[in-house]
Amino acid sequence: MSENQAPMLEVRGLTKHFDVSPPLLNRVLNGTGKISLKAVENVDFKIPKGKTFGLVGESGCGKSTVARLVVRLYEPTAGSVNLEGIDLGGLNSREAMEPMRRKMQMIFQDPYASLNPRWRVAEIIAEPIRTHRLLSDEKEIKKRVAELLMQVSLSPADGLKFPHEFSGGQRQRISIARALASNPEFLICDEPTSALDVSVQAQILNLMKKLQRDLGLTYLFISHDLAVVYHISDFVGVMYLGRLVEWADTKSLFNQPKHPYTQMLLDAIPDLKFSGRPRTPVAGEVPSPITPPPGCSFHPRCPYATARCKTELPLPIASQSGQVACHAVEEQRLSITK
Repeated sequence: MSENQAPMLEVRGLTKHFDVSPPLLNRVLNGTGKISLKAVENVDFKIPKGKTFGLVGESGCGKSTVARLVVRLYEPTAGSVNLEGIDLGGLNSREAMEPMRRKMQMIFQDPYASLNPRWRVAEIIAEPIRTHRLLSDEKEIKKRVAELLMQVSLSPADGLKFPHEFSGGQRQRISIARALASNPEFLICDEPTSALDVSVQAQILNLMKKLQRDLGLTYLFISHDLAVVYHISDFVGVMYLGRLVEWADTKSLFNQPKHPYTQMLLDAIPDLKFSGRPRTPVAGEVPSPITPPPGCSFHPRCPYATARCKTELPLPIASQSGQVACHAVEEQRLSITK
Protein backbone atom coordinates (compact mmCIF):
# COMPACT_ATOMS: atom_id res chain seq x y z
CA MET A 1 0.00 0.00 0.00
CA SER A 2 1.24 3.44 -0.86
CA GLU A 3 2.74 5.34 2.05
CA ASN A 4 1.02 8.59 1.03
CA GLN A 5 -2.44 7.06 1.43
CA ALA A 6 -3.83 7.81 4.87
CA PRO A 7 -5.27 4.55 6.25
CA MET A 8 -8.90 4.40 7.25
CA LEU A 9 -8.08 1.40 9.46
CA GLU A 10 -4.74 0.37 10.94
CA VAL A 11 -4.37 -2.85 12.94
CA ARG A 12 -1.17 -3.39 14.92
CA GLY A 13 -0.14 -6.55 16.77
CA LEU A 14 -3.76 -7.68 17.10
CA THR A 15 -3.97 -10.76 19.33
CA LYS A 16 -6.88 -12.67 20.84
CA HIS A 17 -6.66 -15.70 23.17
CA PHE A 18 -9.79 -17.38 24.48
CA ASP A 19 -9.78 -19.18 27.84
CA VAL A 20 -11.07 -22.70 27.13
CA SER A 21 -9.98 -24.20 30.45
CA PRO A 22 -12.09 -26.77 32.32
CA PRO A 23 -13.78 -25.53 35.53
CA LEU A 24 -11.45 -24.62 38.39
CA LEU A 25 -12.39 -27.67 40.46
CA ASN A 26 -11.53 -30.02 37.59
CA ARG A 27 -8.18 -28.31 37.10
CA VAL A 28 -7.36 -28.62 40.82
CA LEU A 29 -8.32 -32.30 40.92
CA ASN A 30 -6.39 -33.13 37.73
CA GLY A 31 -3.45 -30.86 38.50
CA THR A 32 -3.73 -29.01 35.18
CA GLY A 33 -3.36 -25.30 34.37
CA LYS A 34 -5.36 -22.92 32.21
CA ILE A 35 -5.78 -23.66 28.51
CA SER A 36 -5.85 -20.89 25.90
CA LEU A 37 -7.09 -21.03 22.32
CA LYS A 38 -4.85 -18.74 20.26
CA ALA A 39 -7.40 -17.43 17.76
CA VAL A 40 -5.44 -14.42 16.46
CA GLU A 41 -1.70 -13.82 16.83
CA ASN A 42 0.09 -10.53 16.16
CA VAL A 43 -1.82 -9.43 13.04
CA ASP A 44 -0.85 -6.18 11.27
CA PHE A 45 -2.48 -4.53 8.25
CA LYS A 46 -3.72 -1.18 6.94
CA ILE A 47 -6.69 -0.31 4.74
CA PRO A 48 -6.51 2.96 2.76
CA LYS A 49 -9.66 5.07 2.48
CA GLY A 50 -12.03 3.96 -0.23
CA LYS A 51 -10.32 0.58 -0.72
CA THR A 52 -11.20 -3.04 0.06
CA PHE A 53 -8.95 -5.37 2.05
CA GLY A 54 -9.94 -9.01 1.60
CA LEU A 55 -9.04 -11.50 4.33
CA VAL A 56 -8.99 -15.17 3.26
CA GLY A 57 -8.11 -18.55 4.75
CA GLU A 58 -9.59 -21.89 5.71
CA SER A 59 -12.37 -22.16 8.27
CA GLY A 60 -11.11 -21.59 11.81
CA CYS A 61 -8.07 -19.54 10.81
CA GLY A 62 -9.24 -16.44 12.73
CA LYS A 63 -10.80 -14.28 9.99
CA SER A 64 -14.13 -13.69 11.71
CA THR A 65 -12.38 -13.15 15.05
CA VAL A 66 -10.41 -10.31 13.44
CA ALA A 67 -13.68 -8.78 12.21
CA ARG A 68 -15.22 -8.95 15.69
CA LEU A 69 -12.08 -7.48 17.26
CA VAL A 70 -12.18 -4.54 14.85
CA VAL A 71 -15.77 -3.65 15.82
CA ARG A 72 -15.02 -4.43 19.49
CA LEU A 73 -17.50 -7.25 19.83
CA TYR A 74 -14.40 -8.89 21.36
CA GLU A 75 -11.76 -7.11 23.42
CA PRO A 76 -8.24 -7.91 22.17
CA THR A 77 -5.73 -9.70 24.37
CA ALA A 78 -3.05 -7.42 22.90
CA GLY A 79 -2.57 -4.96 20.06
CA SER A 80 -4.49 -1.96 18.81
CA VAL A 81 -7.17 -1.01 16.28
CA ASN A 82 -7.02 2.55 14.94
CA LEU A 83 -9.88 4.05 12.95
CA GLU A 84 -8.82 7.28 11.22
CA GLY A 85 -5.95 7.60 13.69
CA ILE A 86 -8.09 7.07 16.81
CA ASP A 87 -7.21 4.08 19.02
CA LEU A 88 -10.52 2.33 19.69
CA GLY A 89 -9.04 0.60 22.72
CA GLY A 90 -8.66 3.99 24.43
CA LEU A 91 -12.38 4.74 24.19
CA ASN A 92 -13.65 3.34 27.47
CA SER A 93 -17.14 4.86 27.66
CA ARG A 94 -20.22 4.41 25.48
CA GLU A 95 -20.29 8.17 24.85
CA ALA A 96 -16.70 8.14 23.56
CA MET A 97 -17.28 5.06 21.41
CA GLU A 98 -20.59 6.17 19.88
CA PRO A 99 -19.14 8.37 17.07
CA MET A 100 -16.87 5.49 16.06
CA ARG A 101 -19.75 3.01 16.09
CA ARG A 102 -21.64 5.31 13.72
CA LYS A 103 -18.64 5.44 11.38
CA MET A 104 -18.26 1.65 11.16
CA GLN A 105 -20.93 -0.97 10.65
CA MET A 106 -20.93 -4.72 10.16
CA ILE A 107 -22.68 -6.93 7.61
CA PHE A 108 -23.05 -10.47 8.94
CA GLN A 109 -22.81 -13.80 7.17
CA ASP A 110 -26.32 -15.13 7.68
CA PRO A 111 -29.14 -12.83 6.49
CA TYR A 112 -31.63 -15.28 8.00
CA ALA A 113 -30.27 -14.84 11.53
CA SER A 114 -29.13 -11.21 11.54
CA LEU A 115 -32.56 -9.62 11.06
CA ASN A 116 -35.19 -9.47 13.80
CA PRO A 117 -38.08 -11.63 12.54
CA ARG A 118 -40.62 -9.75 14.68
CA TRP A 119 -39.87 -6.33 13.18
CA ARG A 120 -40.98 -4.94 9.87
CA VAL A 121 -38.17 -4.04 7.48
CA ALA A 122 -38.76 -0.30 7.89
CA GLU A 123 -38.28 -0.62 11.67
CA ILE A 124 -35.08 -2.65 11.19
CA ILE A 125 -33.54 -0.04 8.89
CA ALA A 126 -34.73 2.89 11.00
CA GLU A 127 -33.22 1.55 14.22
CA PRO A 128 -29.66 2.92 13.60
CA ILE A 129 -31.12 6.28 12.60
CA ARG A 130 -32.95 6.52 15.93
CA THR A 131 -30.11 5.02 17.97
CA HIS A 132 -27.59 7.55 16.69
CA ARG A 133 -30.19 10.36 16.74
CA LEU A 134 -29.49 11.26 13.12
CA LEU A 135 -33.12 12.27 12.53
CA SER A 136 -35.96 12.92 14.95
CA ASP A 137 -38.93 13.71 12.73
CA GLU A 138 -40.82 10.51 11.85
CA LYS A 139 -41.63 11.75 8.34
CA GLU A 140 -37.93 12.38 7.68
CA ILE A 141 -37.07 8.94 9.06
CA LYS A 142 -39.66 7.31 6.79
CA LYS A 143 -38.28 9.22 3.81
CA ARG A 144 -34.70 8.18 4.64
CA VAL A 145 -35.73 4.51 4.98
CA ALA A 146 -37.36 4.68 1.55
CA GLU A 147 -34.14 6.15 0.09
CA LEU A 148 -32.06 3.38 1.64
CA LEU A 149 -34.34 0.66 0.28
CA MET A 150 -34.10 2.11 -3.23
CA GLN A 151 -30.32 2.42 -2.82
CA VAL A 152 -30.09 -1.37 -2.45
CA SER A 153 -32.55 -1.97 -5.34
CA LEU A 154 -35.62 -2.68 -3.22
CA SER A 155 -38.96 -0.88 -3.19
CA PRO A 156 -40.09 1.55 -0.44
CA ALA A 157 -43.21 -0.64 -0.15
CA ASP A 158 -40.95 -3.49 1.01
CA GLY A 159 -40.54 -1.63 4.30
CA LEU A 160 -43.99 -2.85 5.37
CA LYS A 161 -43.02 -6.52 5.06
CA PHE A 162 -41.33 -8.87 7.52
CA PRO A 163 -37.93 -10.51 6.82
CA HIS A 164 -39.43 -13.97 6.25
CA GLU A 165 -41.21 -12.62 3.16
CA PHE A 166 -37.90 -12.12 1.31
CA SER A 167 -35.35 -14.37 -0.37
CA GLY A 168 -31.80 -14.71 0.97
CA GLY A 169 -30.38 -12.17 -1.47
CA GLN A 170 -33.13 -9.67 -0.65
CA ARG A 171 -32.51 -10.12 3.09
CA GLN A 172 -28.84 -9.37 2.58
CA ARG A 173 -29.84 -6.20 0.72
CA ILE A 174 -31.89 -5.26 3.79
CA SER A 175 -28.84 -5.93 5.98
CA ILE A 176 -26.78 -3.62 3.76
CA ALA A 177 -29.47 -0.92 3.93
CA ARG A 178 -29.47 -1.19 7.73
CA ALA A 179 -25.66 -0.88 7.77
CA LEU A 180 -25.85 2.24 5.58
CA ALA A 181 -28.52 3.88 7.75
CA SER A 182 -25.97 5.48 10.10
CA ASN A 183 -23.99 6.98 7.17
CA PRO A 184 -20.87 4.90 7.90
CA GLU A 185 -17.49 5.29 6.23
CA PHE A 186 -16.17 1.80 6.99
CA LEU A 187 -17.97 -1.56 6.61
CA ILE A 188 -16.80 -4.90 7.98
CA CYS A 189 -18.28 -7.64 5.82
CA ASP A 190 -18.08 -11.08 7.44
CA GLU A 191 -18.66 -13.55 4.59
CA PRO A 192 -21.75 -11.62 3.41
CA THR A 193 -22.30 -13.81 0.33
CA SER A 194 -21.41 -17.30 1.56
CA ALA A 195 -25.03 -18.22 2.38
CA LEU A 196 -26.28 -17.15 -1.06
CA ASP A 197 -26.57 -18.82 -4.47
CA VAL A 198 -23.78 -18.03 -6.94
CA SER A 199 -25.95 -15.83 -9.19
CA VAL A 200 -27.20 -13.88 -6.17
CA GLN A 201 -23.63 -13.55 -4.85
CA ALA A 202 -22.66 -11.70 -8.04
CA GLN A 203 -25.59 -9.29 -7.64
CA ILE A 204 -24.67 -8.50 -4.03
CA LEU A 205 -20.98 -8.02 -4.88
CA ASN A 206 -21.83 -5.69 -7.75
CA LEU A 207 -24.13 -3.73 -5.44
CA MET A 208 -21.37 -3.40 -2.86
CA LYS A 209 -18.88 -2.20 -5.48
CA LYS A 210 -21.40 0.37 -6.73
CA LEU A 211 -22.05 1.62 -3.18
CA GLN A 212 -18.31 1.89 -2.61
CA ARG A 213 -17.92 4.06 -5.71
CA ASP A 214 -20.96 6.22 -4.93
CA LEU A 215 -20.37 6.70 -1.19
CA GLY A 216 -16.58 6.37 -0.91
CA LEU A 217 -16.85 3.41 1.47
CA THR A 218 -13.93 1.40 2.84
CA TYR A 219 -14.37 -2.37 3.27
CA LEU A 220 -12.79 -5.12 5.34
CA PHE A 221 -14.11 -8.14 3.45
CA ILE A 222 -13.89 -11.58 5.09
CA SER A 223 -14.30 -14.66 2.90
CA HIS A 224 -13.02 -18.18 2.24
CA ASP A 225 -14.01 -17.89 -1.44
CA LEU A 226 -11.01 -16.73 -3.48
CA ALA A 227 -13.13 -15.94 -6.55
CA VAL A 228 -15.26 -13.55 -4.49
CA VAL A 229 -12.19 -11.92 -2.94
CA TYR A 230 -10.56 -11.46 -6.35
CA HIS A 231 -13.70 -9.77 -7.66
CA ILE A 232 -14.08 -7.19 -4.90
CA SER A 233 -10.69 -6.62 -3.20
CA ASP A 234 -7.88 -4.14 -3.85
CA PHE A 235 -5.59 -5.90 -1.37
CA VAL A 236 -5.69 -9.46 -0.02
CA GLY A 237 -4.36 -10.88 3.25
CA VAL A 238 -3.98 -14.63 3.75
CA MET A 239 -4.44 -16.01 7.28
CA TYR A 240 -3.31 -19.36 8.62
CA LEU A 241 -3.86 -20.51 12.20
CA GLY A 242 -4.41 -16.97 13.50
CA ARG A 243 -1.46 -15.35 11.71
CA LEU A 244 -1.28 -13.21 8.58
CA VAL A 245 1.21 -15.15 6.44
CA GLU A 246 1.05 -12.97 3.32
CA TRP A 247 -0.60 -9.84 2.00
CA ALA A 248 -0.28 -8.03 -1.32
CA ASP A 249 -2.34 -6.19 -3.90
CA THR A 250 -4.88 -8.51 -5.46
CA LYS A 251 -3.31 -8.98 -8.91
CA SER A 252 0.16 -9.63 -7.50
CA LEU A 253 -1.09 -12.16 -4.95
CA PHE A 254 -3.15 -14.11 -7.50
CA ASN A 255 -0.51 -13.98 -10.25
CA GLN A 256 2.59 -14.52 -8.10
CA PRO A 257 1.70 -16.10 -4.76
CA LYS A 258 4.77 -16.31 -2.56
CA HIS A 259 3.76 -18.24 0.56
CA PRO A 260 3.26 -22.03 0.12
CA TYR A 261 -0.12 -21.78 1.83
CA THR A 262 -1.27 -19.08 -0.61
CA GLN A 263 -0.14 -21.34 -3.45
CA MET A 264 -2.14 -24.20 -1.92
CA LEU A 265 -5.30 -22.09 -1.77
CA LEU A 266 -4.89 -20.95 -5.37
CA ASP A 267 -4.18 -24.52 -6.52
CA ALA A 268 -7.61 -25.48 -5.20
CA ILE A 269 -9.21 -23.25 -7.86
CA PRO A 270 -10.01 -25.24 -11.05
CA ASP A 271 -7.62 -24.39 -13.91
CA LEU A 272 -10.25 -23.44 -16.49
CA LYS A 273 -7.60 -22.12 -18.89
CA PHE A 274 -5.87 -25.54 -18.98
CA SER A 275 -2.54 -23.79 -18.66
CA GLY A 276 -0.81 -26.96 -17.49
CA ARG A 277 1.05 -25.15 -14.72
CA PRO A 278 2.50 -27.50 -12.10
CA ARG A 279 0.66 -27.85 -8.82
CA THR A 280 2.06 -28.93 -5.47
CA PRO A 281 -0.55 -30.85 -3.45
CA VAL A 282 -0.44 -30.12 0.28
CA ALA A 283 -1.69 -32.85 2.58
CA GLY A 284 -2.77 -32.72 6.20
CA GLU A 285 -5.21 -30.65 8.20
CA VAL A 286 -5.09 -27.35 10.07
CA PRO A 287 -3.50 -27.97 13.52
CA SER A 288 -5.33 -27.10 16.70
CA PRO A 289 -5.04 -23.43 17.76
CA ILE A 290 -4.86 -24.68 21.35
CA THR A 291 -1.57 -26.49 20.68
CA PRO A 292 -0.10 -24.87 17.54
CA PRO A 293 3.13 -26.33 16.14
CA PRO A 294 6.41 -24.64 17.13
CA GLY A 295 8.19 -22.41 14.63
CA CYS A 296 6.18 -21.80 11.48
CA SER A 297 2.66 -23.11 12.12
CA PHE A 298 2.39 -24.25 8.49
CA HIS A 299 5.52 -26.46 8.57
CA PRO A 300 3.69 -29.82 9.17
CA ARG A 301 1.94 -29.37 5.81
CA CYS A 302 4.62 -27.48 3.87
CA PRO A 303 6.62 -29.31 1.16
CA TYR A 304 9.45 -26.78 1.56
CA ALA A 305 9.85 -27.06 5.37
CA THR A 306 13.33 -27.41 6.88
CA ALA A 307 14.66 -27.75 10.42
CA ARG A 308 14.60 -23.95 10.77
CA CYS A 309 10.89 -23.86 9.91
CA LYS A 310 10.16 -26.33 12.73
CA THR A 311 11.78 -24.20 15.43
CA GLU A 312 11.91 -20.54 14.36
CA LEU A 313 8.86 -18.35 13.79
CA PRO A 314 9.19 -16.53 10.43
CA LEU A 315 8.95 -12.75 10.59
CA PRO A 316 7.25 -10.72 7.83
CA ILE A 317 9.61 -9.55 5.11
CA ALA A 318 8.81 -6.96 2.47
CA SER A 319 8.12 -8.06 -1.09
CA GLN A 320 7.58 -5.91 -4.17
CA SER A 321 3.83 -5.90 -3.64
CA GLY A 322 3.38 -6.49 0.11
CA GLN A 323 4.73 -8.76 2.82
CA VAL A 324 5.25 -12.48 3.37
CA ALA A 325 6.28 -14.47 6.46
CA CYS A 326 8.15 -17.53 5.18
CA HIS A 327 11.69 -18.85 5.67
CA ALA A 328 11.63 -20.51 2.23
CA VAL A 329 10.88 -17.18 0.53
CA GLU A 330 13.51 -15.39 2.62
CA GLU A 331 16.16 -18.00 1.71
CA GLN A 332 15.04 -17.98 -1.96
CA ARG A 333 14.53 -21.73 -2.07
CA LEU A 334 10.86 -21.64 -3.03
CA SER A 335 9.82 -21.56 -6.67
CA ILE A 336 6.94 -19.19 -7.32
CA THR A 337 4.26 -20.71 -9.50
CA LYS A 338 2.55 -18.62 -12.15
